[in-house]
Amino acid sequence: MYIFIDLPSFLFGFDYREVKIQVNRGEGKMVDIENKLLPVGTSDFSTLRLRNQIYVDKTELIYQIASQSQKFFLARPRRFGKSLLISTFESLFKYGLRDFKGLAIENLWKEECAYNVVSLDFSLIPSFSSVEVFSKKFMAILSGSFSPFGFNYVPDPLNDFFDQLFTWMRAQPRNSLVILIDEYDAPLTGCLNNKDLFESVRAVMANFYAILKSNDRVLRFAFITGITKFNKASIFSGLNNLSDLSLDVNYGSLLGYTPYEVEKYFSEFLSRAAKKLCRNKDELFTELINRYDGFCFERSASIRVFSPWSLLQFLSSPENGLIDYWFESGGRPSVLIEYLKSHSLRNPEEYGREKTISLSELSGASDIETLSDIGLLTQTGYLTIKSVRFGNTVYLDYPNVEVRTAMAQLYTSCLLNGRTAGEVGAGSIAEVLREDSAESVFHILNRLFLSIDFQGFPVRDEASVRAYVQVYIAGAGLNPKIEHHNAHGRSDLEVGVGDRHWVFEFKVVRKGESKEEKLRAGVEQMTSKHYGEQQSSPELKRVVLVYSIEERQFVKWHEVVPQP
Repeated sequence: MYIFIDLPSFLFGFDYREVKIQVNRGEGKMVDIENKLLPVGTSDFSTLRLRNQIYVDKTELIYQIASQSQKFFLARPRRFGKSLLISTFESLFKYGLRDFKGLAIENLWKEECAYNVVSLDFSLIPSFSSVEVFSKKFMAILSGSFSPFGFNYVPDPLNDFFDQLFTWMRAQPRNSLVILIDEYDAPLTGCLNNKDLFESVRAVMANFYAILKSNDRVLRFAFITGITKFNKASIFSGLNNLSDLSLDVNYGSLLGYTPYEVEKYFSEFLSRAAKKLCRNKDELFTELINRYDGFCFERSASIRVFSPWSLLQFLSSPENGLIDYWFESGGRPSVLIEYLKSHSLRNPEEYGREKTISLSELSGASDIETLSDIGLLTQTGYLTIKSVRFGNTVYLDYPNVEVRTAMAQLYTSCLLNGRTAGEVGAGSIAEVLREDSAESVFHILNRLFLSIDFQGFPVRDEASVRAYVQVYIAGAGLNPKIEHHNAHGRSDLEVGVGDRHWVFEFKVVRKGESKEEKLRAGVEQMTSKHYGEQQSSPELKRVVLVYSIEERQFVKWHEVVPQP
């Protein structure tokens, strides 16, 4: 039995910047794309084609799915084009090849009949405080979506809404209906921390899916999007033949852009961006891969894709630089954040640790009360598949710089009880590391630590200090490495900024212990183990910091100058 949790989407404007692009399609073939526009924020396929916006051709994969008379589910994070995919299916089944001129499916699709396409978007249900309010809004959406095809609900205490919908659907011709559901469980998202309301809403929605099960013969095709799967909740129990494409190796590139597709369809935009930023095009593309690429959605871990929203936002305004887009627009829904704060974000020390999950756990379902934190973070895009080893062990990590930074900012927000580093006077760590002295680093770290919510996140030992500094620096867009190995030992934390390479050694002093002795021990360790000396950066900065558990701040610091 399954429940799928998805998150609501938002509508954004269109980008009307025009360029001429000539790209390769396959070997030996050229396709001219003239005056094409970036498809920023466009989630309607017909509109995208009408407005002459670039469409990265996924229709060969779409054909493979649509040609089957089955019911499918696809889990993806927000901002990966699920709504556009739903709209593409709608256009195909409603209008045939009308909107597909020049695309791969044009030579594959042979069906000439048009179907009655019911497209549902449950993110249109606004917030609600009771199951009664939800029920009215839910049934209103269903009634409005089915009414164009002859369904007419008449209030009757002896024949409720779902009974009438069941009767109507049973009377429809075989293979006449296509059901497309986007954001189908957005109502459940708002109930994630309210078990009673969640179960009540689930029970109402289950009535609808039971009707789909009972009238399977009338369905030509069904496609449903979501994020995370739960068991022991019978919303989808009737659709036991639902095919889950989420980790299928054949559809790892169905949503998102592969690096090849980016170069193929957006080459001229990349050239324009490189010119505006005074960068080499190839070097810029490598930077884009590091920042926006790296998402993997299939079990072989061989296909990686860009976040389309982030990439398109950058290409539309490259003069703004490589800033973060996904987190603020798609990766930070308030309800999920609250859930993560009480679950996955309990311990910032987890930020830099290796994370694994079994393939069976990732592909299967979990109970709402035992929801895997790591599984949720993977499904929502904060973590992604890096490799699968030993047959069933999935190794996970942050997909790219953008998401790694976003996750660190979440942890920092938790440490500071909802405040940002800037709000507590500790917002410029990247600039300090790039331009200022070790003493300045000492002071800015203290502004952070003096603002930490010590009831929720006490500093217990060196590991705590190291982890809190790591998420703080990572939240500034840098990539600090903890326990960095060399031939002699492991430094606590290292980070490169511009021409500088910083090496930190942290010591913790407790009541009754000598601050000076801790500092001397740290300096001796830094020197004897040659931390950072293998780095080729023009400027090496090595600093020992002593943190006092009693005073809740750093009390000593010393910069170890490398010997000539």
